[in-house]
This record gives sequence, structure tokens and C-alpha cells, in this order.
Amino acid sequence: MRTLADDFSSRANSIGFLRLVLATSVLVAHAWPLGLGRPNLGLKETGGQTDLGGLGVYGFFVLSGFLITASGLRFSLPRYSWHRFLRIFPGLWACLLITALVIAPLVAIYERGDLDGFWNHPQGPLAYLQANWWTGIRQFGISGLLTTTPYGVYTGGASVFDGSLWSLSYEFACYIMIASLAWTGVLKRAPRAVLLLTVAIWLVLLADFVRQLPTDPTSKPYNRGAFGPFPLVGAFITELVLVLFFLFLAGAVAQLYKHRLPMHPVLIGVAAVAFFGSMAFGGFFAIGLPAYAYLLLWAACKLPRWLQGVGRTRDYSYGIYIYAFPVQQVVALLGGVRYGVMVYILLSLAGTLVFAVPSWHLIERPAMSMKDRTPRVPRRLTGRGGGRHGPAGTDAPAPPPDGAAPPSPADGAPPSPADGAATAPVDGAAATAPVAPVVPGGDGGPTDRTLAGSRRGPRLATVSGSDDTPSEGRAPS
Repeated sequence: MRTLADDFSSRANSIGFLRLVLATSVLVAHAWPLGLGRPNLGLKETGGQTDLGGLGVYGFFVLSGFLITASGLRFSLPRYSWHRFLRIFPGLWACLLITALVIAPLVAIYERGDLDGFWNHPQGPLAYLQANWWTGIRQFGISGLLTTTPYGVYTGGASVFDGSLWSLSYEFACYIMIASLAWTGVLKRAPRAVLLLTVAIWLVLLADFVRQLPTDPTSKPYNRGAFGPFPLVGAFITELVLVLFFLFLAGAVAQLYKHRLPMHPVLIGVAAVAFFGSMAFGGFFAIGLPAYAYLLLWAACKLPRWLQGVGRTRDYSYGIYIYAFPVQQVVALLGGVRYGVMVYILLSLAGTLVFAVPSWHLIERPAMSMKDRTPRVPRRLTGRGGGRHGPAGTDAPAPPPDGAAPPSPADGAPPSPADGAATAPVDGAAATAPVAPVVPGGDGGPTDRTLAGSRRGPRLATVSGSDDTPSEGRAPS
């Protein structure tokens, strides 16, 4: 029977296309709350379990876990960390600067006619930058603007400029988890520990589902509150940690055991029935999420060949994910929804690409071109776990871990004209939510839970499917 290792190739896969679809699905889902002041698309149809935007973010985390784990296996801790930094932060910082210093002032002039009180507002643009600089989105609004948009009215007067950025702190936490597992040697020497951790989280989700039967089969995971805030990244909602870490780890386990993971048409059919059936009848988080992860990995291998070039040298998924929300808010403010939701979506997509395309060419790709300039760090940081599991502090290859896939061309980034592909959202990651965030089964609007902790030789270049491909969301890790 063929396995994932047989079918997946970093030279020919559809991960770039899938990330683009996932990022766009978040934009489409947000058209309802941001343009119409209604719940996210799909929430009603799934009995409140999930929606189209939530599926987009979940997909980013699966793909990010699969790819980032390969990076953790291949690179030393300093190089791994450098790659992750380059993929998330330059694009994020540019987005924050443009939102706070360009979009927000223009919105203030449109709404109020001048900038009086804009700069010195307690939650002004400089406070926005300071609060959100390290992925933990602890201030959603700027100077009390955008409260009269359909989304502002829908959320009771909330000022939200870029609700989608909530997922980046979760993806960043997943990156830290993989770094810790690689540095301690777990990825290399004890991959079963990663499998056991994934199963343990799934059992928690399963127990939540079973305990609420038969009265509420479409229930979401229990509300366990939030923990934190932590320096830089803020607070985390516990049930979101369970769901998103499970998906990221599912991708990681697929990477570690890809030589044992069967890819058979019968299993694809079973996964499809489980996925769609759980959305319609209940049990999505216990049954549908594992099936969804499997279907995404199958799609990455099996979609038509002509889709495999999408995102190979121009990966706009991360830019679409981080810029769509503020653009949609502005289009709604200008009345773009008066022509119908489809026109609103097209206007929003066109406006988002105005930012996403330059973001890739001027910020993200140039940043990724520096990925081989690994910062110097003390040798002790590269000693445990090894570089690519070779001698400490080196990138020399070494034997595969017990139980993990043997090295293959699919594990590496082949030479390519590209300087780097995006990572998450999955990343991010990655990938929607207040529509800030979309909590599992949530209505897409910010709540007290949502805002917990908030103040309101030859050089190898990466291609789509390599270790430097996004999130999501980054949770487009």
C-alpha cells in the first residue's frame, strides 16, 4: 500500500495552492460579519461547530505542522528559529505599520474629518503597534474607529482593525513547541512521544464530545477559560490551544510517520464521510478534525499537476491572510456591500491583493532571501539535538530517528529560482477568528474570552512544500 512518503514530493505538491485557497476562504467567510453584520458563512449549516473561516485557519495549522516539523528535523535550533522569525515578523511588522500609520489615519479623516485626538488617544496607533509587535494581539482597535461599520454594530461598538492576527500567537507557540522538541532530541529519538501527545489531546476533545451526548452532538469543546498573559504573546484561550495544537501536531505526526501513513482510496472515502458527516450531524472536533487533516494531506499530494506550480515562486497567502480584515473593514465603511455580497467579496479581494502582492515581493521574499545567514549563537544552543541531527552545531545529515521516516528528496528543499516560500497559518495557521477570533463554534465576534489578556555550495532555495512555507496563518504557519 502506498504511503504519504511515496506520494508527497517537495518538488511537486499542491500545498501552495491549498494555502491560497485557505487564506481566501477566511476572506470569504468574513464577508458576512464584516460586510453584513451576520455570523460567519457556514456557522449555521454546521450547527455552530465551525464555519468556512475556521476551516481555513485549521487547515493552515495542519499544513504548517507537517512542514515546520520537517524544518525542525533538518536544521539546527538557531537556523530553525531564524527561518521562523524571517517568515512571520517582517511581513507582520509591515502590516502593523501600514494599518496603524496609513489605513487608520485615512479612516479617521473619513469618519471624523480630521486627526484631532487620533494620535494621543489611549488606544491610538502607537499603542496599537506597541501592544501587537510580537504576535500577541492585545489591542484590536485604534482610536475608537470603525465602530459604526456593520461589524462594529454587530459586536456592540467594538473597534477592530485586524482581527485575523489573533492566530499568529498560537502558531508562534507551536513553533516554540517544535523547537523545544527538536532541541531536546524528541523529534529525532522519541517521535512516539509526539504521537502520544497528539493522541492525548484528541482524547480530551473526544471526552468533551462524549460527555455532551446525546443532548448536544454539535457541541464545541468545553470552555476552560484562558491562561496567561505571557510576555510579548499575551493570553491563550484553552480550548483554542487544544484544537489548534492538535491540528499542528497531527501534521507533525504525519511528517514523522509519513512512511507508515497509508494513502488509500478507501481511507480517503472514509475520511470524507467522517468530515462532512460530523459537520452535518455532530462530533466535528472529535471526528471531523482528524479526517480533515488527512484529506488536506491527500489533496496536497493528489490534486492535478497544473495546480502544483501555484505559490511556488509567488506565495501571496500570508499577505492575503493578514491584510484581508482591515481591507474588508474599509470596503464596508465605504459602502461596498450595497452592491451585494459577491461584489463586496471581489472588491475586498482586489483591495487585499493591492497590499498582499507588494508584501511578498518587497518584504517577505527579500526577508526569506536572508535565511541562510544564520545568526551566531553559543555552541551550547546547538549541542542538544544537533544541527540536522548531525554533530553539534553543524547541518550535517544523520541517521533518521527510530520510528521516523528515512531521509528522502521530499524532506528537503530542492534548488529553485525562488528565494523562499511562505510559512502558516498556518503559517498562519494557519490559519480566522475574533472574526476576531473565530473560536470553535463561536459567532465570529470578539467576546470576553476572545480578548482575554487584551487591552482591546550552491545555495538552496525553497519551493512550495519546503520547510519555509506558511502558516498559518502563519495561520496562512
